[in-house]
Amino acid sequence: MHPIVYFLLIGLVAGWLAGQIMGGRGFGLVGNLLVGIVGAILGGYLFGGIINFADGLVNSLVCATLGAILLLVVASFIQRRG
Repeated sequence: MHPIVYFLLIGLVAGWLAGQIMGGRGFGLVGNLLVGIVGAILGGYLFGGIINFADGLVNSLVCATLGAILLLVVASFIQRRG
């Protein structure tokens, strides 16, 4: 499978998981999926240097989900203040 497709699929699943973990405080299904893709980038950047999350499907999914959760928390905080 092409690495971009793999990355997008991981991001989509991570966005869905983050929405489930956050208990509906996200941006709906489509919004959470998009947040998952951006969260995958954020998670890879933040957690990739600390722990080697880049190896394997499960580790990539954990890293992307953590990034998506972090992004949802920050976005919901900004949304409440605005």
